[in-house]
Parts: sequence; structure tokens; C-alpha cells
Amino acid sequence: METAQLTTGLKQRHRARQLCLSEIMTIVIHFHQSHYRDFKTYYIEHVQKHLQGEFPHLVSYQRFVELMSSAVVPLCAYLLQCFGHCTGISFVDSTPIAVCHNRRIPSHKVFDGLAARDQNSVGWSFGFKLYLVANDQGELLACSFTPGNVDDRVPVPRHVRKLFGRLFGDKGYRSQKLFKHLRESLGVQLITNMRANMKNKLLPLSDKLMLRKRMIMETIADQLKNISQIEHSRHRSFNNFFVNLLAGLIAYCHQDKKPSLHPDHLSRLKSVIPN
Repeated sequence: METAQLTTGLKQRHRARQLCLSEIMTIVIHFHQSHYRDFKTYYIEHVQKHLQGEFPHLVSYQRFVELMSSAVVPLCAYLLQCFGHCTGISFVDSTPIAVCHNRRIPSHKVFDGLAARDQNSVGWSFGFKLYLVANDQGELLACSFTPGNVDDRVPVPRHVRKLFGRLFGDKGYRSQKLFKHLRESLGVQLITNMRANMKNKLLPLSDKLMLRKRMIMETIADQLKNISQIEHSRHRSFNNFFVNLLAGLIAYCHQDKKPSLHPDHLSRLKSVIPN
């Protein structure tokens, strides 16, 4: 196969790499489970000093950064296996992933043409949006990311293909068209708060109580950013940004304790929710 490829005429080495894909994936996922704030310090101060026995063929930090992009597809496949199961009660929300400070937007080059500006409840940001769907146990059911200026309602139909029951979202997901599409095509009921100028529509008590539990999504996003370290401004390539994002999501999926609804409170809610 290699003999049929076009070349520049220069001699190139085709030496097999020392680290296999599973080792690369393990290291990048473990970083998000550690207390280190940046990957370079983690790799030099922890992996190279304390994990030589587990990874006998470690490479230099610069070489490892070059190898990280090869793990994008395997990490995507592994993340799909880490998702939880729908329980009939699901929550949807989005969170901004800023890639640089607002003052550096005009000079930012790494994500030029990919990231976009967006305004949310805390102000303006430049980067992407991460969309998350989780069940009442805090387990991720689906996720995706888009440029920051994409409407929150756009990815929803793709996220709920394998869901059933009720999907609770904030006011950014209010749409009669989206509600009808999810209900008629996918059998999922989208429940949000009503605007003041919308027709009065009585919600069951169980739905009103469950809408108050949407804060679980903000807790998940906070843990992803502050524990799993999925957001920082030190990226130098899009591929490594994506690796960092995927590894952080996987690290969250492996947490022993996730934010979830109290079992007793949930059982009472389910008892008043009609089938």
C-alpha cells in the first residue's frame, strides 16, 4: 500500500511508535481524573516520574502531544460506550466552552473560522457550545458541540432519538415547532417554563417540581469544567482540543459519585407522573 503512495522524493522513516492507542487514551483520560491543572505539568511531573512501570515505553512530552490526535476516533467510540440509559426523565442543557479571553479574540488564530462569539446569561464568550443530555442519575445520554452562535434548539432532535418519556429544558428550548416534532415523530415530551406572553397552559405539579431540578445540568457542567478540565485557553490545535474534550467527558462518566436526584424524592415524583 505504501509503495503506491505519492512521495516528495525525500527519505522518510516509518518507525513504529512505542505507545499504543490504549496507552495514549489511558493517559489523557487519567489527566482529567487527577488534580493537575495543565497537561504538560501532569505528563512531566507525574507520568514520566511515577508511571514508568505502567508505561515502559514513554516518549517525550512533545512527541506525546503529536500522538494525541491519533486517539480522536477511538475516544469517540469509547465515549458512546460510557453513556448511561434513559430512565424516562431526561434533562438537556448547553454550556459555553471558551477558547480564549474576549480581549484576545481579534488576535486568536488557533480556532479562526471555527469558533464563534455568543452571548449568554453571564456575558459574551468566544468558542463553542457543548450540548449535554443526562438522566436523573447524572449519567450522560448524549452530547455534541457546535460553534458558539448556534441556537440551542438545533441539535435537540439528534440527541433524543434513543430517548423516551419527558425531556426537561430551560427557556432556551421553548419552541412550539420543536415540541410538536419531538412529540409526534420521536414520542418525547419536551417540557419548559412558559413565557409571560404565551397562552396560559397548566402544567402538572410533577412537571413543575421536575423543572426545578434542571440545576443538575449546571452541576454537571461545573464539574466538567472545574474537575475534568475541559475548558482552558492553552490549545494549539483543534484535534488536541477535541481530544481534551472527549477525555474530560469520559473521565466524568467514570466518576463514582455523580450529581443526581435524591432517590426518595425521585420515587415520589415518579409516583405522580402519569405513564
